[in-house]
Amino acid sequence: MYQPLKARFTSKKKNNHGKKSEQELKEEEMDLFTKYYSEWKGGRKNTNEFYKTIPRFYYRLPAEDEVLLQKLREESRAVFLQRKSRELLDNEELQNLWFLLDKHQIPPVIGEEAMINYENFLKVGEKAGPKCKQFFTAKVFAKLLHTDSYGRISIMQFFNYVMRKVWLHQTRIGLSLYDVAGQGYLRESDLENYILELIPTLPQLDGLEKSFYSFYVCTAVRKFFFFLDPLRTGKIKIQDILACSFLDDLLELRDEELSKESQETNWFSAPSALRVYGQYLNLDKDHNGMLSKEELSRYGTATMTNVFLDRVFQECLTYDGEMDYKTYLDFVLALENRKEPAALQYIFKLLDIENKGYLNVFSLNYFFRAIQELMKIHGQDPVSFQDVKDEIFDMVKPKDPLKISLQDLINSNQGDTVTTILIDLNGFWTYENREALVANDNENSADLDDT
Repeated sequence: MYQPLKARFTSKKKNNHGKKSEQELKEEEMDLFTKYYSEWKGGRKNTNEFYKTIPRFYYRLPAEDEVLLQKLREESRAVFLQRKSRELLDNEELQNLWFLLDKHQIPPVIGEEAMINYENFLKVGEKAGPKCKQFFTAKVFAKLLHTDSYGRISIMQFFNYVMRKVWLHQTRIGLSLYDVAGQGYLRESDLENYILELIPTLPQLDGLEKSFYSFYVCTAVRKFFFFLDPLRTGKIKIQDILACSFLDDLLELRDEELSKESQETNWFSAPSALRVYGQYLNLDKDHNGMLSKEELSRYGTATMTNVFLDRVFQECLTYDGEMDYKTYLDFVLALENRKEPAALQYIFKLLDIENKGYLNVFSLNYFFRAIQELMKIHGQDPVSFQDVKDEIFDMVKPKDPLKISLQDLINSNQGDTVTTILIDLNGFWTYENREALVANDNENSADLDDT
């Protein structure tokens, strides 16, 4: 081992004391350090050759002024996506796969379901071509194997599985083409461009006026970002878009024979988008394109409390004290989906007036007092807060008996009921009279049966 550098230098310094200047001694010290460090590093290098095998895992993104590098990256991504697209089964290949599966089915048929066993499953895999190889595995067969006594799987179930996989990959590639950053996520403008260019391919949107396209796109995009971007980062992972059901709902509009009921329940349908935008226009009494607190108070049954509306305008993005269409969409999505965690998070933030991360007796009383005042105005006898408070805590059953957290609200599956009780007189009245309403419904049903 080397003698410590400091000791060596001290020894030399003693021997040469008085013969060298301070600057010369510093230079000599640096020379010694460089010499010994180089020798040490060289010795270490021979014993750590495996470091060379570590693959590169960080690639710096081109800066804004590196135009050539940015263009090269875009082109290489486009080529990669094209190659991935060519690896997918086309319509002709899917038809050929169905023909092979049907040809190799094994009787007996279960109901109307044609079945295939593992041996023939592998035979089809060999004949179907290299693109299908990934689907003909023991894992896939076992996944689709249920209760057939002959150890077979349904041909239709397997074919639907393949179709779903192909669709997911096609959609992933389609979304990735709009991923300008190339980082696996879409910004709001990226998703807007995707949906805008998707509109002409959806027969159910044929009747939309082009002047309404921008409002439709805003309405559609808002649902994705409200539920998939809870931290409001302004971007959503493509894999999250694929994992949720929203894209299925949107692409359901390709069905030319979609029922009226399905259209009404689908946020992305033309009737639904026109309904939401129509409500916004009806609320906007002064026609300035924005909603004041007074205008928003007429939303729904016009029975939301002023205290809650005050909180909406305190916490949500407004312009000179008025709400734009995008902020209104968040409000609507929260109130129409109160069972969903993202909606409860939105409302919980408004109810948490002290910003403590939980609701206590003071918070509940603060909002319920406004309900009691509305009851007096409408000639109803106010309900005791103590009774309502006890009911709320009984429904939620929080971990802390004195505090209700957002997670407590979500876990209880009663979040929609609790929030309705605190912010909307009509909602509270419906809750209070739920037993009488159920009995009345039963009586009406019985009368209809008699007739």
